[in-house]
Amino acid sequence: MLSEAELAPDFDVMAHDGSRVKLSDFGGKYVLLWFYPAADTPG
Repeated sequence: MLSEAELAPDFDVMAHDGSRVKLSDFGGKYVLLWFYPAADTPG
């Protein structure tokens, strides 16, 4: 778990279009991560 004001470690994920996106691609910008589990599951 991160503490307040602690930088997140770099990671990469697959975007909705199949491309790979790294957190470091957005250096110096605000980033909002939205996890929506029901969007890709049968439930």
